Amino acid sequence: MKVGFISSEVYPFTKTGGLADVSGALGKYLGENGVDIRVITPLYAQSNVRSADFHPVDFLQGLSVSFNHRKLYYSVYTAILPGSSTPVYFIDCPELYHRDSIYTNHEDEYLRFAFLNRVSIEIFQYMNWAPDIIHCNDWQSALIPLYLKTLYKWDKLFKNTRTLLTLHNVGYHGNFPLHVVHELGLTDFMPLLDDFDTRQGRFNFLKTGVIYADMLSTVSKTYAREIQTPEYGHGMEAMLAYRSQRLVGIVNGVDYTEWNPETDREICKNYGLKTLNLKAENKACLLNELKMPYHFQQPLIGMVSRLVEQKGVDLIAEVMEGLLEDFSFQLIVLGSGEERYERYFYGLQARNPERVFFYSGYNNTLAHRIEAGADIFLMPSKYEPCGLNQIYSLKYGTIPVVRKTGGLADTVKAYDWQTQQGTGFVFEHYNAAGLRWALEHALNTYAHPEAWMKIRIQAMKEDFSWDRQVREYLSLYQKLLKMD
Repeated sequence: MKVGFISSEVYPFTKTGGLADVSGALGKYLGENGVDIRVITPLYAQSNVRSADFHPVDFLQGLSVSFNHRKLYYSVYTAILPGSSTPVYFIDCPELYHRDSIYTNHEDEYLRFAFLNRVSIEIFQYMNWAPDIIHCNDWQSALIPLYLKTLYKWDKLFKNTRTLLTLHNVGYHGNFPLHVVHELGLTDFMPLLDDFDTRQGRFNFLKTGVIYADMLSTVSKTYAREIQTPEYGHGMEAMLAYRSQRLVGIVNGVDYTEWNPETDREICKNYGLKTLNLKAENKACLLNELKMPYHFQQPLIGMVSRLVEQKGVDLIAEVMEGLLEDFSFQLIVLGSGEERYERYFYGLQARNPERVFFYSGYNNTLAHRIEAGADIFLMPSKYEPCGLNQIYSLKYGTIPVVRKTGGLADTVKAYDWQTQQGTGFVFEHYNAAGLRWALEHALNTYAHPEAWMKIRIQAMKEDFSWDRQVREYLSLYQKLLKMD
């Protein structure tokens, strides 16, 4: 099976979020399962390509694509995805991709990713390689299904190619003014675009992909249902409901070679189910490193997150001061985002210097050490397509406190005090009372060591490995190839 995989970011070369992790992992594990997969992504100024096998593709140098009257030049480089035999092809176009950040607010943002769509198709043409499936990801590659049905319909190379669009987060559409349709060479195909959007004077990349992809997937079963409702559909619920027979949810896997307390090189002391007592050494090490006092019997809550409204920071701000007054615990937060949220955590730290630590930004080593050292992991998202940190936390025996939404609902089993079954603490309604209840439940349970040890063991036995989850993608690919 031949699969072209198009993504705006691929770990470990580029990363701003979970999309990169999924792209890198799927590239690796699909290749290990016999798929001829070729990954295509932009070469940004921020791309980490310090790899010995990074080199130009000799027949893909000095090429060009025309958009309206504008000609853009590019070359293609390649490297092997680490830990695999999967080739990754990097589109080098400094004019578009050598910017201060991977994603921008520049007026030509639409062109940066329409370019990714068209060049990906043309790379396959230059290779004379006919993919059975082109797997697109989010709005940045969502125009490929339409381009194959319009500008590239003439090429018999793609006669039997099917398209899959994975929706990692429906909240990001790629909405642009309608005039960009002309600049993207799609003027003659205006009747094919969503009529409501065109009447509103806009062109929506993601909705276009939802309309024309042969199959749609998203990153959890619950999220697949949620996005068909007004609360979570972000204005696309009607179209997603219309295409529901072609929409499936597959929970993201985790690469346990990267996130496993038994082998993690970033943490102070490796541990596992048989050596759970060593987890306490990671807690002591983390607190010492951050110059915070260590109290063996006091729980440590960790949080690693983008600090945006989606992640439930407003709820945290409503309940945390009261909890700090009523319970003995410490809190470590790693993340960055909206200034108001960063100010809140800086203030919380200033008022509680021995109990709260805030690190603004991203630090991979600290992220691993929080997972290993914390007792409780906080993830009260307003919505969460899948989420990865709660899955990492399960593996590390760091019990998640989550809201029942999206992938959080699919991966964390609510703890029941009577049966002592479950892997975390789950609240349903998005409000401060719900979060307060869940955190109180977790903190009170922590005070009972035998119960806490049991929930920890149950969490660590959960399996969300890519070895397992990749089978669902292989099954979906087979189903897609059999469709008319």
